[in-house]
Amino acid sequence: MSDIFDRIDEMEERREKVKLGGGENRIDAQHDRGKLTARERIDILVDEGTFTEVNPFIEHRGMDYGTVEAPGEGVVTGYAKVDGRLIFLFAQDFTVFGGALGEMHALKISKIMDLAAENGAPIIGLNDSGGARIQEGVLSLDGYGHVFYRNSIYSGVVPQISVIMGPCAGGAVYSPAITDFVFMVEKTSQMFITGPKVIETVTGAKINSEDLGGAKIHSSKSGNAHFTAPTEEEILQEVRRLIQYLPSNYEEKAPRKESGPSVPAVEERLDDILDVVPTDGTKVYDVRKVIQMLVDEEDFMEVQPNFAKNIVVGFGRINGETVGVIANNPKMMAGGLDIDSSDKCSRFIRFCDSFNIPLITLEDVSGFIPGIQQEHGGIIRHGAKILYAYSEATVPKITVILRKAYGGAYVALNSKAIGADMVFAWPNAEIAVMGPEGAANIIFAKDIKESQNPEETRQEKIQEYRDRFANPYIAASNGMVDDVIDPRDTRKSLINALDMLKNKKKENPKKKHGNIPL
Repeated sequence: MSDIFDRIDEMEERREKVKLGGGENRIDAQHDRGKLTARERIDILVDEGTFTEVNPFIEHRGMDYGTVEAPGEGVVTGYAKVDGRLIFLFAQDFTVFGGALGEMHALKISKIMDLAAENGAPIIGLNDSGGARIQEGVLSLDGYGHVFYRNSIYSGVVPQISVIMGPCAGGAVYSPAITDFVFMVEKTSQMFITGPKVIETVTGAKINSEDLGGAKIHSSKSGNAHFTAPTEEEILQEVRRLIQYLPSNYEEKAPRKESGPSVPAVEERLDDILDVVPTDGTKVYDVRKVIQMLVDEEDFMEVQPNFAKNIVVGFGRINGETVGVIANNPKMMAGGLDIDSSDKCSRFIRFCDSFNIPLITLEDVSGFIPGIQQEHGGIIRHGAKILYAYSEATVPKITVILRKAYGGAYVALNSKAIGADMVFAWPNAEIAVMGPEGAANIIFAKDIKESQNPEETRQEKIQEYRDRFANPYIAASNGMVDDVIDPRDTRKSLINALDMLKNKKKENPKKKHGNIPL
């Protein structure tokens, strides 16, 4: 009998050694950098007492290469609950080999990703790694390949979330890049293919890690990061918040949240919305204020708020149901579409469609942004992504035209022609090939030129064009707008349309897959 207790004691000793990772000194060093350990991060992320570790005793096979013990192989893997729902996760342990990935480290991650896909639950990766484990040579590179492969084939099967909590360099960055959402901690996390020293050696340019690949750069300039926060605790709470909006897999719908007392009743009119959106199409406003009026409890989780600010995307709830919102923001670039906003919008649409999240489009678009830089940068190809994403999406798709809807941008932003289920327009909406000013200058150029008072004539012709063509009733009479609504009834119209569309079933033509213009 004593023999079994001896073996149990040995097991517990081994387990405690694994939990200590690189040991007290390296844990202290991690804390001195202002960073938490892998296990401390897990404790913050998941519901208390729900984490179950998987494969704690896996060990590397690299002793031939002069390597030393690596408790837990530098990564903690397992499953837990977030808000009562199952998730799978891995957390790289920087106290062991700097979190460097080797063959068995990758095996642990791959196994937990397989479990996530097979059980239909999100996979969350907490990344804090110095890169590939050099001592293992090509085995570490092969390990990355196994992870990348799973990121790719499980895309659209279960939500995949990456949280960058330290360095993420070289090939390691491609795993987060394939996942659905990337979170970064400000001033302590970085992503780059080649570090500052390599760049200086090759190009002569000097730059530090933060300016090269920090959270600020990736959330505002490159668009590689979707969310940032000042501390690890805050970023992990944001991950928890995001999970609450999402279904566990592609076969489910997002969990419904019962509306609280502060949520407007279905029949309640939003009188204040009239004060937010100016009737004059040349005046700016922040579309976020409109979104907050339409969603439950003004609770809107914006995705990439600092990147391509001329379009706003994110998650909210309407009458308890998760929706994805895409909205032009006239506060920036008159709400026009450029290369970056096209990419941001398209990828968000495809994520929502992958996971059965209805799409609400709030349209106030002046068109695609003109210019040599945009044309040479490929605005045609990038803008085509929006058309492709909306056309391919089979979830409920609803558009509300708030003010302007001009040209190809009108078509691209979920028009009836590319599959919108319902299109609503406010009475002041202008739907046309171009704005009345530009149209009048072209159509009535001769009349204006020959007039004794050209400016007065020009203004008359602008108004004539606006009255005849740039209004919602021409589009409505041709079936391109389903209804012209009182702006104050927008939330009510969305609730009714979503309820009508809740059992929508649509399948695209059978094929292996399409070829989106990347």
